[in-house]
Amino acid sequence: MSQVEQFRALHVPGDPLMLFNIWDAGSAKAVARAGARAIATGSYGVAEAEGFRDGEDFSIEDALRNLERIVASVELPVTLDFESGYGDTPEQVRASVKRAFDAGAAGINMEDRMPGETELLPLAQAAERIAAAAASGLFVNARCDVYRGVKPEDYGQQHIDQVIERAQAYARAGAGGLFVPFLGDHAIIRTICAASPLPVNILWGPGRGTRAELAACGVGRISYGHGPWAAAMDWLAGQAKAVFAGEIVPYARD
Repeated sequence: MSQVEQFRALHVPGDPLMLFNIWDAGSAKAVARAGARAIATGSYGVAEAEGFRDGEDFSIEDALRNLERIVASVELPVTLDFESGYGDTPEQVRASVKRAFDAGAAGINMEDRMPGETELLPLAQAAERIAAAAASGLFVNARCDVYRGVKPEDYGQQHIDQVIERAQAYARAGAGGLFVPFLGDHAIIRTICAASPLPVNILWGPGRGTRAELAACGVGRISYGHGPWAAAMDWLAGQAKAVFAGEIVPYARD
């Protein structure tokens, strides 16, 4: 079984794959030692760790070099947060994703909006770009940003309908999974999971429930995005602050 097939098989609705996102080879090795079944990058942490901003400010050359180091450091399938696909056209997306495949990725995340934009791409255009990515043979986790910037009190049936419409189109385009970040309402998650032809990936955050609770909603994948990188940086800053304040023994752990 190839690593792509192995990675695809880990997506089981009701028994979600846990992905604790990393940003470099060192963090990948640490998470692998902790018992990970697969390794996932988060584009925000990857870019910020190198002094760049999220949104394809981190070049494809740098992203692929980082991927190669991660792949070489672990024996697990690696999925790459590939932002919007690094291409203005489907043809460019296809070429870029093929490079990720050649560099050893088993999967990618790909957004349905362009870098720096808040509006989603028109459905047909987004599906065409996902189809171009899926032609590589990689597992494409199609990110659907319908809930980005929407307050919970403003959730409505129109948002659910839009997610399901996109899920169906992305499935036809060859995607392997549907990523619906920024959503924590369990009733809505359950509805989307029941209607989606693709395993649903939820971004964990405070208040979004336990693995068991999300599994009961039918979720097939739970990821942590830039959270692990941000927590690591907060810990580092706190330790440095203690040292600079005159403490002798740093590295305090809870």
